[in-house]
Amino acid sequence: MLDRDGYRPNVGIIIINQQNQVFWGKRVREHSWQFPQGGIKQGETPEQAMFRELAEEVGLLPHHVEIVGRTRDWMKYDVPTNWVRREWRGTYKGQKQIWFMLRLTGKDSDVCLRKTTHPEFDAWRWNEYWSPLDAVIEFKRGVYEAALGELARLIGQQAPLNH
Repeated sequence: MLDRDGYRPNVGIIIINQQNQVFWGKRVREHSWQFPQGGIKQGETPEQAMFRELAEEVGLLPHHVEIVGRTRDWMKYDVPTNWVRREWRGTYKGQKQIWFMLRLTGKDSDVCLRKTTHPEFDAWRWNEYWSPLDAVIEFKRGVYEAALGELARLIGQQAPLNH
């Protein structure tokens, strides 16, 4: 499902713990780290998609988290042509995302990366909120920085001076 501009509706999820550290998942068989994210299916609201993706990718259910907030508008990123499936080239540009910030109210042991037959992540860790984004694939870094920046105020995070 693409919008008329060639962007696939998607949700991004920033999970924070009690120390305001953020959850990073390591992509299966890759050396890149990212926040959970996934497509919005036909008929789903962004919140419904977020809870589905949260369960599929991280194994967390609604009672394990509380919604702290979400971004006001869609944030877009373009996917380089060489990353796009051949049959989608010319129509698919990238993703447009609504980002949610969730606070883990459960325990670290509630995280389960093997809830589905096709896991997205093979490891996870907590990082400081303003950790460098070097481990995130380059074309997603701008939207990560924008989402972290917009949602930081909800938990009293100030952008570092060198940010």
